[in-house]
Amino acid sequence: MVQTYLNYIDGEWKPSISGNVFYGRNPANYEEILGAYQASTAEDARLAIKSAAAAFPNWKNKSAIERADVLYQLMPLLAAEKEKLAAIITKEVGKTMAAARKEVDASIQALKHFSGAANRLAGETVPAGNPETFAYTIKEPLGPVGVITPFNFPLGIGIYKIAPALIAGNTVVYKPHNDTVQIAARLVELFIEAGTPKGVLNLVTGDGDKVGQELGENRTLKAISFTGSSDVGLRLGRSVTNRGGKMQAEMGGKNATVILEDADLDKAVSGIVISGLLNNGQSCTGTSRVIVPKNIAKTVTSKLVEKATAIRVGDGFNENVENGPVANEAQLQKYLHYVDIAVKEGAKLECGGKRLFGEGKDKGYFVAPTVLSGVTPEMTIAQEEVFAPVVAIMEVDSFDEAIAVANQTDFGLSSAIYTTNLQKAHEFVRRVETGVTHINIPSNHYENQLPFGGKKNSSIGPREQGSTALDFWVDTKAVYLKP
Repeated sequence: MVQTYLNYIDGEWKPSISGNVFYGRNPANYEEILGAYQASTAEDARLAIKSAAAAFPNWKNKSAIERADVLYQLMPLLAAEKEKLAAIITKEVGKTMAAARKEVDASIQALKHFSGAANRLAGETVPAGNPETFAYTIKEPLGPVGVITPFNFPLGIGIYKIAPALIAGNTVVYKPHNDTVQIAARLVELFIEAGTPKGVLNLVTGDGDKVGQELGENRTLKAISFTGSSDVGLRLGRSVTNRGGKMQAEMGGKNATVILEDADLDKAVSGIVISGLLNNGQSCTGTSRVIVPKNIAKTVTSKLVEKATAIRVGDGFNENVENGPVANEAQLQKYLHYVDIAVKEGAKLECGGKRLFGEGKDKGYFVAPTVLSGVTPEMTIAQEEVFAPVVAIMEVDSFDEAIAVANQTDFGLSSAIYTTNLQKAHEFVRRVETGVTHINIPSNHYENQLPFGGKKNSSIGPREQGSTALDFWVDTKAVYLKP
């Protein structure tokens, strides 16, 4: 029998007012129904917002150290359920168990960082014009806030947003992607076990045009933190800012890796496989454009094709598999659509570009890792995010042209360069228009102690994580005191 999952509002698990549900399916076998989830309405979202608003005064008045206790309690709970959580992630979005376990580990590591941030929620003292006046600042929470998360890292990104929001003293309404309701529900259950009070964290599932739109337009929510596509994020951002709310969005990328002639080509190609092809390319910081000088393009292409065709694709529960299925039917069709357009516009399909069947793949969304060559900057495949295991090789005549091509998109999230020339590496860092960059390291590498975010249409608002993790979630109040 299919299990029904409920919303969590005001300390209770509740069905949607609509009485309707939608069904989650296993991307490795679309005939397997994973659960029935609440098809919530705007009214459900309003109830959750009301709950968060009612809980805010008490939560705000707890010390940051006390609020951080929830995160300290949450860490061992996640560790104890590592295999269970990884299995839910694999079942819902198709990634391999190895990748899912890594996501759980990264989530715990992030909690270690965030929990310590409670001790650094500090203002500053500033000299006043009058020596008898004591001038200082304090950090205050915003109020009830909304969190909207994607499918690709459902546990990690949920924690990256919810944890700092709670430490700062805010209360949260959480809307996960429709493909990841089970991992979201389990995360909320673990937050409850860790001591999160009633109303402080609320969960509402359902479509973005109902639940997401209400979160964006409801004036009670003081801020929205979103991760997803640029189209949705920019539209949501306009709704939030038009009503005076704060907006933080981590969105799309068309990330470039530049390989210079002096690079270790095997190391560079391995980095592209890690960042652009594994996890089915479903990483916002993954490499999708490979920019190389013409005199090494054939060598790089050959090495990349060799590695791409060797990637083992299958059910993520098979420990020998390196790539599972893409997350859903829409992602499958998007992959096929963009490969077709690339070939029609003149790119050469070096390998992949097709849906995979046989050996247990007939009822899943399995695709072949794909390498395209002969790609030029004006092609669609060089400009639009595919979010699938597709990398486009682009040839250039010079280092300056490589940087120009890397910057020639509306996105600016991540980048990488492979070279042994330190001068060129530093010049690349100065000139590349991305919020994150790497030298001889894959473009999807990140660590929680560094800020994360992009430029252009890749981000809105303050950075997540690192020393900036709490910046978005607080207001600064200036105080002038004269005894």
